[in-house]
Amino acid sequence: RASKQRKQTSIGYALSNRNYVHRFNFTKSTGFTKDGWALSFSGSRRWADEGFADGTYYDGWSAYLGIDKKLNENHLLSLVFFATPTENGRQGASVQEMQDLAGTNYYNPYWGYQNGRKRNASVAKTAQPITILTHEWKIGPKASLTTAASYMFGDRSLTGLDWYNAPDPRPDYYRYLPSYQEDPNIRQQVYNAMVNDVNRRQINWDALYNANYGNYETTHNVGGVADSTYSGKRSMYILQESVTHTNKLNFNTTLNAEINNHISIVGGLSYENQSNRYYKRVNDLLGGDYFVDLNQFAERDFPSNPLAAQNNVDNPNAILKEGSYYGYNYKINIQKATGWVQTNVKLHAVDFFVGAENTYTNFYRQGYVRSGLFLDNSYGKSAEHEFYNYAVKGGFSSKVAKMNYIFMNARYETRAPYFDNVYLSPRTRDAVQDNLKSEHIFSYEGGYALISPTVKFRATYFNTKFSNQMNVLTFYNDQLRTVVNYALSNIGKTHQGLELGSEVILYKGLSMNAAANIGEYKYDTRQIATVTADNTSAILEQNKTIYSYNYNIPTPQKAYNIGLNYRSPQYWYLNLNFNYFDDMWLDFNPVRRTTAAVDGVQPGSELWNEILDQQKLKPQYTLDFFGGYSWLMNKRYKSLGKRTFLVINLGVNNLLNNTNIVSGGYEQLRFDYAEKNIDKFPAKKFY
Repeated sequence: RASKQRKQTSIGYALSNRNYVHRFNFTKSTGFTKDGWALSFSGSRRWADEGFADGTYYDGWSAYLGIDKKLNENHLLSLVFFATPTENGRQGASVQEMQDLAGTNYYNPYWGYQNGRKRNASVAKTAQPITILTHEWKIGPKASLTTAASYMFGDRSLTGLDWYNAPDPRPDYYRYLPSYQEDPNIRQQVYNAMVNDVNRRQINWDALYNANYGNYETTHNVGGVADSTYSGKRSMYILQESVTHTNKLNFNTTLNAEINNHISIVGGLSYENQSNRYYKRVNDLLGGDYFVDLNQFAERDFPSNPLAAQNNVDNPNAILKEGSYYGYNYKINIQKATGWVQTNVKLHAVDFFVGAENTYTNFYRQGYVRSGLFLDNSYGKSAEHEFYNYAVKGGFSSKVAKMNYIFMNARYETRAPYFDNVYLSPRTRDAVQDNLKSEHIFSYEGGYALISPTVKFRATYFNTKFSNQMNVLTFYNDQLRTVVNYALSNIGKTHQGLELGSEVILYKGLSMNAAANIGEYKYDTRQIATVTADNTSAILEQNKTIYSYNYNIPTPQKAYNIGLNYRSPQYWYLNLNFNYFDDMWLDFNPVRRTTAAVDGVQPGSELWNEILDQQKLKPQYTLDFFGGYSWLMNKRYKSLGKRTFLVINLGVNNLLNNTNIVSGGYEQLRFDYAEKNIDKFPAKKFY
């Protein structure tokens, strides 16, 4: 809100070698005028022709405008608008073999050369401005009511290659790798070619264009009209754009009331109405004249059914130009209403609170195209799914001695499942998982705190248990030789551990801070999978057990930090931080944790363990430096009038240049059932 920003005019510039290279920003805030108005504006742009990883780029703008009007001493009206349109070329995870072939851990499979310039096939764009209107009402000296309404709209999109009746264009497709070749001579030839020719390691844009240039075809029965034809260069490869268009309306109101010196109450109501429309469109025909809206997997699986291959039977054999919608087009509508209240009590030796919340959630799917595979449940409004949920919480803190405190908090809640974990394949139909139910979360923490002029210390034990969670994975199943929807239920997780934090004043201006998270984050149930064919909805496997118990959740489970800070009376500061991460794991593939995956393998053998074991990452560290100086310029430049500062900051992350840090990754959702070769579909990683 404009009136909360201090009065200032600020101009800034940043130079970086990370996601962006340059950043300019400007901020102007007036504070309250005599007429009770306050205005605040801020804008920035940050960009890079290429980021740290090859083929990436960044272009982001941001703008903020806040206007406040003090109607009188008891009423304040605020209007805020902000937007952050951003476009960036993305980096993709890849297998270690490709990183070794490229000679760098920062290999990026998403780009290739076109006319001598790098072009990225995976470009993310976001443009979703938000407007917020807020009213503050000071009801009396001990009560206030804050009411706000917000509206967000706009698109998020991501481009990627799509192809029809053509070889896979991805440079790191497993069949193109040297390791796929069984003949040693051919393997060496492929290795040499990939090492020596960058176009073999990256997307070959020229080859895609040439394939489209040479594919002149005539398409018949266009739009379902007999004898209607269209001739031209039919694109075998295109660049498609997956779009999510969001409209989101929020309303909330919060009452704060002080009953007496010991008791206060805070409560509120909120309502959310959101619709996400998902569709795909042609971004670039890559030199072709048109593309046809067909499902090539259905065309292969159902050659005798002419309707099956149609993504939209109401407009069959649709001729697509750049900007045309195709493939899928549907909307998810969500409504959520919540009411909550909390009471806070402050006594001489103890403070405590209790609270409760009730929530209603409703969502459904709205299809805009009739799929040839699912004529009956792809178009129109689906059944509505309703959930009534609640939460209760409480806690206390107590001063047990001078500067020594203990505390404990607990919460139990039920929560509606997320819609993308409910629908099996919302792109094509409105089918959902069986036995939909809310997930349950129980969380508690307790700890000790020391707060003194020279030492601050806090220790907290935490434990959170999640149960009844769901998930849906879609991938190509090599055993079943089809794309499947892997619907997972009975997902349970436990997060527990110890958090420590301290700050110690060592000398005038010199302090040391230290922190640690010693955690254990694990799956604590055997998950249940129902496997359906994506093209038929036929149940291929039901109540399949995933032996996920005791597998690790992919997050650093242990993290440590120690830092030294110095603040000079002459307005400069230095900070040096050492960070250490351990117990990091790749996300695991549930397909490999089934009886089918180890069928015929000797229990306890090396192969048995290789299939079932979860991949642990090596411990990693960074040393980071930050420093800065603030110069009050008025002493030298007296003509400046208002207080004017020049502020310079410098930050160097990863000062020791540790280039082996895996920042994320996952096992591929494929498995070689025939040969039990875990290296056929190795894990993909980000560095």
